[in-house]
Parts: sequence; C-alpha cells; structure tokens
Amino acid sequence: MREGLEKLLAKGQDSAVLRFGLGQACLKEEDYAAAALHLAQAVKQNPQYSAAWKLLGKAQLESGAADARTQAQASWQQGLQVAEQHGDTQTVKEITVFLKRMHKAAGGAA
Repeated sequence: MREGLEKLLAKGQDSAVLRFGLGQACLKEEDYAAAALHLAQAVKQNPQYSAAWKLLGKAQLESGAADARTQAQASWQQGLQVAEQHGDTQTVKEITVFLKRMHKAAGGAA
C-alpha cells in the first residue's frame, strides 16, 4: 500500500488525503518519523483534518524525538479543537483518551 501511495506522490498527485494515507501506512510499518512527516503535510494542506491531527500526535509520540511528548500534545490539542468545531465526536473521544493517558503516564503532570 505504501509503495503505491509513494508512486502517486512522486507523480505530483499530492493532497491531504494522500498524505494521510501515507502517514497511516508508515504508522503500520512503525516508521514513525516518515509517518509524522506525511501527516504534518496533511494538516498543513488541510488544517481542518481532525483524523490527521490525531495520527500526527500518535506518530510524534512514538518517534522517540526529544520533544515527542510536547509535539504530540500540541497536535492532539489542535486536533481536539478541530474535531469539536466539526462535530467529529469519535475523534474527540479518541484524542481525549490519548491526552488523558499521556497526562497519567507523566504522573499527573501536564
């Protein structure tokens, strides 16, 4: 799946939906840095793409970067705001759970 999507991108068929699909494929392969790159492009192209914000936070958190937790939290906060504005209740629920888990894992610290 990833290879086919990368071919489309190479042909110049860039879009938020394509980047979301690539990010999702990279996440499945545990290529978190590439996933974060594609998902960041997805939300850059469409800042109202709440599902992309959700996966971007996940990729950032798993990336192992020094500021991964801060990046993920910022992405999830943005995604939560977008999802609430658009009535995307499922994404609101999922991001809320992610943020609560992050808060709990940090020993209750924000």
